Amino acid sequence: MANRGSEQQDGATKRVDATYESQLGSVDTAEMEVLEIAQQAGFLEEELHKISIALREAMVNAVVHGNKYSAQKKVRLKAWTDVQGLHIVVADEGNGFDLSGVPDPLADANLLRESGRGILLIQAFVDEFQVRRLYPAGTEVTLVKYRAQG
Repeated sequence: MANRGSEQQDGATKRVDATYESQLGSVDTAEMEVLEIAQQAGFLEEELHKISIALREAMVNAVVHGNKYSAQKKVRLKAWTDVQGLHIVVADEGNGFDLSGVPDPLADANLLRESGRGILLIQAFVDEFQVRRLYPAGTEVTLVKYRAQG
């Protein structure tokens, strides 16, 4: 289960700072918490769907590829909104990886693989995507979804 912390910011926006077990059930919990913040911040249904997919992919990558389901390793999630939009940070405690070493999922040799499209999906559905290696171990991904300009 997750260790959660949320607080009211500016009287309306919640901030999530949570630690999750390295199991796939954590993905659903994280999704619910982040979508609640995004919905409260006024993101529309189509944007919520994109946020959901991007977050799920980031969490699955952390649990499966980063922490390799290790009960000793946790996934950390931070999420908040501001005038710019929704910010999400997902960090694992795995060995880390180099983004340039991830195989191109659109290459002919990779088209029929069952996995390998998570980063591509994340990049397609958020406005900013950054990967940072943590020391001594782990990877941190940052996702930003801008508010619609209206």
